[in-house]
Amino acid sequence: MMRRPDRAVIKENWILGAITNPLKQEIQTDGRIRRWNYIEEAEKYLRVILLDDGETVHNAFFDRNFKENKK
Repeated sequence: MMRRPDRAVIKENWILGAITNPLKQEIQTDGRIRRWNYIEEAEKYLRVILLDDGETVHNAFFDRNFKENKK
């Protein structure tokens, strides 16, 4: 997955940050976990998809459609 040109710029520490300190989390119907974090260096939101074990990364990509909820 990280060999794809559009994802080669995603750094491992960005993924770890989204896993450990997400801005938002959702559980999918299949049990997979979506977590988002804002990456200042890239000026984009990163979505990380974890398997239902909460540890194994299934996918990570910049989410152009994510909108942070303003309270």
